Amino acid sequence: MAKIAIMGASGTIGKNVAFTLAKEDSIDEIVLFARESSYEKITGEVLDMYDALAAEDMDCILTPTCSYEDLEGCEVVLISSGIPRKEGMSRLQLAIPNAKIVSEYSQAIAKHAPDSIILIVTNPVDVMTTIALKMSGFDKSRVIGLGNHLDSLRLKIILAQYFQINSGEINTRVIGEHGDHMVPLLSYTTIGGVLLHNFVKSIPLDIDEVVKRLRSAGNTIISKKGATEYGPAYAVSNLIKTIVNDSRKILTVSTYLEGEVEGVYDVSLGVPAILCKNGIKSIVSLKMDEDEKKQFLDAARAVKKCTYLVREELNIK
Repeated sequence: MAKIAIMGASGTIGKNVAFTLAKEDSIDEIVLFARESSYEKITGEVLDMYDALAAEDMDCILTPTCSYEDLEGCEVVLISSGIPRKEGMSRLQLAIPNAKIVSEYSQAIAKHAPDSIILIVTNPVDVMTTIALKMSGFDKSRVIGLGNHLDSLRLKIILAQYFQINSGEINTRVIGEHGDHMVPLLSYTTIGGVLLHNFVKSIPLDIDEVVKRLRSAGNTIISKKGATEYGPAYAVSNLIKTIVNDSRKILTVSTYLEGEVEGVYDVSLGVPAILCKNGIKSIVSLKMDEDEKKQFLDAARAVKKCTYLVREELNIK
């Protein structure tokens, strides 16, 4: 049985992750961490969750707190705190204040939960993954960003809806930046075990339209309801369950690269990795087509530039 913590539990994603995981048999305690100003709110969230869990005879312990000491013994600590991106705000304007939060929390985790795995959701997630790695001092296998896992799920449902087939028949992946420089690996995509480029010979596919829809998916949701909620919460819960249950699934997460994919180094990007109870067991090597490789290298340059600027601003070596 596992104990996990959610830092930023008063936020939309944090509380949804908590409620989703509270129904898992393999998790017996969830620490809902928030600043003192939000302590009453998360206490109310916990009471509300307990009412719902009682209806299904579930007994997960939910601990609202604003004390770092309660992180002790956690196997996974999720950082979902941060300010959301507002209209007209650049990635760097978002990254600097969020990096300050991630930096503080990562150091607290290293002190109070030194054997845990840090999972980052705070945006820009690829940049924040490197910040958490540097400030925690953890091995890179134990600092993981949500990366392109959510983007991969979105591409899966887009293709399933396009072809009007069960999403279980789609095997696809998105890598690179969780943002404008995401790279859909269409050369690896299969439908019912058939490579996409063979499948579309019988059923036409507007690939440019699919990619455009994928890259605007998050903004489309935000424009209609103000924030993404269920998708990110489920994707995060999926990652945590994979780790806690030692499922060893290959999922696309953000991790610090040291030449494992296309020689890219000193930057965190979304790549396929085998996840286990110790974090990332290994990164899966890829052989992309030339266009995908170019896009991936573009993503590396963009994220690395932003990461360096943030580290310089915060004096992070």
